Amino acid sequence: MDHHPSAYRTTQQVRDRPFGTLNEAEAGKTAASSVVESLGKVWLLTIADKGWRPPGGERIAEIGPLPITAGKIYSAQYMEAIFTPGMTAPAHTHAGPEAWYTLAGETCLESPNGKQIGRAGGPPVIIPGGPPMHLTATGTEQRRALVLILHDSSMRPTTPEHDWHPKGLCKT
Repeated sequence: MDHHPSAYRTTQQVRDRPFGTLNEAEAGKTAASSVVESLGKVWLLTIADKGWRPPGGERIAEIGPLPITAGKIYSAQYMEAIFTPGMTAPAHTHAGPEAWYTLAGETCLESPNGKQIGRAGGPPVIIPGGPPMHLTATGTEQRRALVLILHDSSMRPTTPEHDWHPKGLCKT
């Protein structure tokens, strides 16, 4: 089964879009959904099969497939990430995949496998669980993103990594 997080956001035109309020977004929610207010909008975030759609709202992104292990139980941790250019996150690992959708700015992720860039308007970034990573906000605009860590429920979602050091592939 391919699992794809889907992001739906509300619009200000309530008559044109049924997710104009938190209550309306809640009405489209499933057991695998979370409704959040983030970055000035109301979002319905759902872990579902590819192509899933709620009974309304505006599809913003479908992200996936996520690299998960069949039979494992996962928990979703959603976050709002705001980084100013040059800001970094220390080296860390995740107990499952991390995915993010960039609304503004740019982020460079370095891992032992190289680097990936997440930009507004570009494809979502998906990183499998396990490898160490280091994030740097690059470019000239504040990075604003919605982030999912879909982690093994028996483990902490994020663990600091002290034995791996980035090579500096993500220069600002």
